[in-house]
This record gives sequence, structure tokens and C-alpha cells, in this order.
Amino acid sequence: MSTAGTVSAVDPVASTRRWVVLCAGVLAQAATSMFQFGVPYLVPELRSAVGGSLSGVGLLVACPSIGLVLTLIAWGAVADRYGERLAMTAGLLGAGAILGVAGLSHSTVLLGLSLVLAGAAGASVNAASGRALMGWFAAHERGLAMGVRQTAQPVGVGAAALVLPAAAQSWGYRGALWVPAVICIVVGVAVALAIQDPPRPAGATRARAASPYRRPDLWRVHGASALLIVPQFTVSAFAFVYLVSVRHWPSGHAGQLLAGAQVVGATARLLAGRWSDRVADRLGPMRTLTVVNAVTVGLLAATVAASAQTAPLFLVAAAAITVGGNGLAFTAVAELAGRDWSGRALGAQNTAQNIVAAATPPLVGLLISATGYGSGFLLAAVFAAAATTVVPPSAGRITWGLRTRVDTA
Repeated sequence: MSTAGTVSAVDPVASTRRWVVLCAGVLAQAATSMFQFGVPYLVPELRSAVGGSLSGVGLLVACPSIGLVLTLIAWGAVADRYGERLAMTAGLLGAGAILGVAGLSHSTVLLGLSLVLAGAAGASVNAASGRALMGWFAAHERGLAMGVRQTAQPVGVGAAALVLPAAAQSWGYRGALWVPAVICIVVGVAVALAIQDPPRPAGATRARAASPYRRPDLWRVHGASALLIVPQFTVSAFAFVYLVSVRHWPSGHAGQLLAGAQVVGATARLLAGRWSDRVADRLGPMRTLTVVNAVTVGLLAATVAASAQTAPLFLVAAAAITVGGNGLAFTAVAELAGRDWSGRALGAQNTAQNIVAAATPPLVGLLISATGYGSGFLLAAVFAAAATTVVPPSAGRITWGLRTRVDTA
């Protein structure tokens, strides 16, 4: 393949810029993850303030994911056409402003609507930040770079676990929403200043690229990823309330334990990304981690059903492993899609995941209310086991359609 249109990897300006882009992308994803996936840490305060069943409050938990589903592909198209910086900046500032409005509301309906709209705005980061990394990082380091970016979600969730319960106890759930609101606005300004869109080769047009969806592999990665959302969101949505309501842990202690689990999950994403770079394969490691996922969540279900003292340990393990392979899937999707389709493909990946994410808390909440937490975690293990059959086979050493940087010579 011709190297025209690329620069040497030793170019100090390009080398520095890519790490700035990575840091800004991690901050942006962590900021949006704090509210997109942090609402479960407000569940005890929400139930106390607004009442309702666990399934009903689970619907509020799902609201940010509903918003994500509505706009992910559209944000991906915006990033493909107008660039990543514009998409991410607009989404972060919009999400911050909407969460600020939610913090002023005394209406449960307005709260739910605000969470939907904030999720819709924050979807820009999910669709665009991965695309930016695929443009700036070379093939042999994309797995690690995407793994670093994917640590942002557990970091954001971990921050939510540490901050939101205490904020809710002091200021109520409305006041707690101001924390991610301010963070999104500050990070939005930082992204506008720090991120530069990756260069695009002259003459490259999206019309010349055939749809990657003519091949089955991309569909199968989407499908496996969607199935894996069930164990991830079952654990993330109900781990905190299980520890507080069933095990009678203080909310602060439960939040600290789950924050630690997110640190383990972030480390798992880094190691998985580096592993995939070393073996030049995303799908083989993804399949292995999916098997580990199914076994771990199955053991969690068994210990919870038996009221075993070891259940919190398996809860930590499940909270970590259910997020461990996420970065591999996103990297595989972007590489299979190619430059001209990567924004839309990443948007489609997120859309499939968030359709399932939106449905998981209320539906699993119904099952848990009727039969107990053990049954809910067992169902999650079944979905993880099903995903092991959907991950496509490895196609040998991976190839990439994306270039990294433009030659100025």
C-alpha cells in the first residue's frame, strides 16, 4: 500500500497531537458516562423522593440510553462529514445545559425527558471520539489507544459511584445532577480547544467506499456486542441497590467497592487492547473474554441465589469483566468499516448496544422483583453465553483501511 498521504511516525508534532486527542477523548467519554451510566447510583434517593417500583425507577435509569439510541447514527454522520471536534463539542455543551435544567426540575416527567435529551446530546462523544482515535493512531497501536479510550466509561462510572451517592444525600438527586452538568460543560470547552480532526487525504470521498454491511462480520460484531450489554447493564444497574437493599451495606461503602470494580474494569480494557495489538487480532481475544464473562456472571448468579458471603467478590469480578472486551469490539467495528464508514458504523454499534441497554434495567427489574436477584444475574449469564456463538471467527492478521496522518512534505 502506498504511503503517500502519511507521515513518519516520528513526526514530533503528530506524535504529541495524537496523545492530546486521546486525553481529550477520554475526558469527554468519562464526562458523559458519568450521567449516562451513573443514574443507578441515584436509585435509593430517587425511590425515596419520587416513590415507585424498582422497575419504574429502572425506566429512569434507562432514559439516557433511550436518548443515545435516537441520535447515535446521526452524530456518526455528522462526525463523518463535519469532523469530530464539532460533534463532540456541541454534544458536551448541550448535555451539560440539559442536565442543569434537570437539576432545577421538580417533575419526574421532566426529569425523565431531560435524561433522554442529555443522552441524545452526549451520544456525539460515543460516535465521534473513537473515530478520531482511528484517524490519529497507527494500526499497531489502535487496540491500546481504543482500550485507553474505553477506560473512560468505567472511570466515569467509578467517579459517579464515588460522588453521586454523597451528592444526593447532601443535595438530593436534583442537586447531584449538577455535578455531571458542570463537568460536561468544562470538558466541552476543553475539547473545543484541544482536539484537532485527523487529516483526510485529498480526493477521498465517502461515495467511493462500498458499504461494509455487505459482509456478515460487521453484523455479527454488532450482534455479539448487543448481547453482552445485558450482563453489563444488569450488573451496573443493580449491583449498588443489591448491596444496599439486600446486603444492607452503607451506600458510601457500596459506592467505594463498585468504584474499585470500575478501576479493575478499566485495567482489563487496557490489557485487552494491548493483547489484541500484539496478536494482530481483535476477534479472538473478544471471544475469549466473552467466555470468561459468561462464566463469571454465572458464578455471581449462583452465589447471590445462595446468599453466599462471597457474592460481593463475584459482583466486583462481574462488574470488571462485563466491560473488559468493549474496546475490542469498537476497534473491530471501526477497522471493518473503514475510514468513510467508521463514524456511522460506530454509531450503529452504539445504537444496537443502547437499544438493549434501554430495555435491560426495567425488564430485568421486573424479573428481580418477581423472583430475586439471583434470577436476574442468571439471565445475564445466559445472554453472555449466547454471545460466544455470535462473535465472528478471526480472519487471520488484521488489515486496516484507515490512514493516520497527512504528509506535509
